[in-house]
Amino acid sequence: MTHPEIVRALVGLLSALFVAMLSSTIVSNALPRIVADLGGTGAGYTWVVVATMITMTATTPLWGKLADLVDQKLLLQVALGIFVLGSLAAGFAPSMELLIGARALQGVGVGGLTALVQVVIAGMVSPRERGRYSGYVGAVFALATVSGPLIGGLIVDTPFLGWRWCFFVGVPIAAVALVVLRRTLHLPHVRREVRVDYVGAVLIAGAVSLLLAWVSLGGAQFAWASASSAWMVGGGLLLLGVALGVELRVAEPIIPLRLFRDRTTALATVASVMIGLAMFGSTVYLAQYFQIARGMSPTAAGLMSVFMVGGLMVSSIVTGRVIARTGVWKRYLVGGTVLVTVALGLLGTIDEQTSLVRVAVTMSVLGLGLGATMQNLVLAVQNNTALRDMGAVSSVVAFFRSIGGSVGIAALGAVLAARVAEGVTGGLRDLGIAISEQGARRIPDLAALPGPVRAVVEEAYGAATAELFLLAAPFALVAVVCVLLIEEVPLRTTVERADELG
Repeated sequence: MTHPEIVRALVGLLSALFVAMLSSTIVSNALPRIVADLGGTGAGYTWVVVATMITMTATTPLWGKLADLVDQKLLLQVALGIFVLGSLAAGFAPSMELLIGARALQGVGVGGLTALVQVVIAGMVSPRERGRYSGYVGAVFALATVSGPLIGGLIVDTPFLGWRWCFFVGVPIAAVALVVLRRTLHLPHVRREVRVDYVGAVLIAGAVSLLLAWVSLGGAQFAWASASSAWMVGGGLLLLGVALGVELRVAEPIIPLRLFRDRTTALATVASVMIGLAMFGSTVYLAQYFQIARGMSPTAAGLMSVFMVGGLMVSSIVTGRVIARTGVWKRYLVGGTVLVTVALGLLGTIDEQTSLVRVAVTMSVLGLGLGATMQNLVLAVQNNTALRDMGAVSSVVAFFRSIGGSVGIAALGAVLAARVAEGVTGGLRDLGIAISEQGARRIPDLAALPGPVRAVVEEAYGAATAELFLLAAPFALVAVVCVLLIEEVPLRTTVERADELG
């Protein structure tokens, strides 16, 4: 494809990526209102996010493998269709249970969109030129991240709209992306006559879902040392073992284990897990911090996210263009992971009274680090991989990053709920007010609370949020070590690897 053709196709691809990312971020500032309106709890708050992450994570390897075997354009259209159905179902959901189910369906579509966009771009441009386009991907990611909370906050604060439009608003964007892709995306495809490993896909999805559900519910709905924990962990590990056996035997495994023989792929995958855990696990609860610990409106909380995403956008575009011009990439990965680690450590010192200027500056540093890290980890892996495996390896990186994010959201969400309940219970006890553990875990309406009770709730959320960042920082440090151990290989100037051209 020529450059003008690539640009036209990118409009559709990036529109699809935008709507996928928007669906994750638009609910962040609306969640307190959604959960309160539907009578949910802190566990429900977590599950509205985690349901999407689980299905997105569990289906990503299958989408990636299918991209190596069948028509990628058709797959993108299917993923967009599933996403639209999930969005409509979420918008009309009358209860927390149905909302969580609809979000799970959305996640299936999001998993396809996030995996396939990277695969299609890899098939259009060489790794050396891909840095420039990766900058666009990072910019769209940043735009969706910053506009999502803002749009969500405005929708929630607009009386004639309401939170349900947080799910409806993405439907027309998805429709535009579908039309543009049908007209502009033209990819040659050589059909490979092989069977898709659906058994392996089901086993992997089942194992991941069980283990992530255990992490999400453990400590809240059942004790870590309980029969429920035992069967969920045991069942997840059993399915994982069986899946491993299947993957080693089939001709076309969903996750080709031979890919991990490459040092860059193995280390970048571990780094992606750590970055996903640190990023999603800590930042998803910032909206709760600003709205509950700081008493901000959803719109004001959305405006605060501008600082982190602004840094992410600038860093992603600048590093992408510099890498495309020079072919040097490792230094930006190292610098990015170091910035993420430092920023998380600094955010671990905040409370309900910390200067908002200080919080904003630290969020900007976190954004700069994430922008230099996320897309470039994918680029480093794709540079070492043959074109025939591009779908599998791209989805593997996204898969493990999503696993890290899902575990981070669930595990840190459980920690947050426990610490908040502990803080609220203790604070109210000092005021002579008794409250049940379930009551302490409910998302409160600050405006309806008396002054002393509100102060207790704000302090509890401020202290608990800081603890999340401190817990996330060591995982980012592991990513720094992994990136330091990666060997820098010059970016190739062809879509195919040298041995494929020969």
